Amino acid sequence: MVLTASTMLSLGTKAPDFQLPDVRSNQIVSLDTFAGKQGLLVMFICKHCPFVKHVQGELAKIGQDYGNSNLGIVAISANDAAKYPDDDFHHLQEMAQELGLNFPLCYDESQETAKTYTAACTPDFFLFDANQQLVYRGQLDDSRPGNNEPVNGKDLRAAIDAVLASQTVNSDQKPSIGCNIKWKPGNEPDYYGA
Repeated sequence: MVLTASTMLSLGTKAPDFQLPDVRSNQIVSLDTFAGKQGLLVMFICKHCPFVKHVQGELAKIGQDYGNSNLGIVAISANDAAKYPDDDFHHLQEMAQELGLNFPLCYDESQETAKTYTAACTPDFFLFDANQQLVYRGQLDDSRPGNNEPVNGKDLRAAIDAVLASQTVNSDQKPSIGCNIKWKPGNEPDYYGA
């Protein structure tokens, strides 16, 4: 495990398109899946990471709490499943079922989507507005494994609430911290400090 922070992609960046299989439905999910939404939350997660395990209940709760809102949510796992078999398609299916996820959990086998989003760690969060422009990237909240801070999603939830209310999201944002994305050998992106 290498402790890694978000790249903090520039605010205003247009959401990159993707076409990935959802482990829950076996359907292809893309940016167009969320057309017309007031906001879109893209989360890079995986099954084995202790930082994701620490917050996975809150991630499922965010899906439940905003399930009837005009927010699109998609989670993506891009880890090298050859070296980390807990993060393969089948184990991601188990994770989605165990957590009762009500949003797509996609498998980025090529890791190209993670690269286009400049994802660096798990968890890594990207929130886009109605124009699919980036308004938030950073941490879920101040909680980390072992620091005794509550897992409440306050930073991400505040940004989501602002987007859904057509308000400006606070630009003072702290990077997410987690395990590095497990890149396939030779596939590490230029922005990644591997």
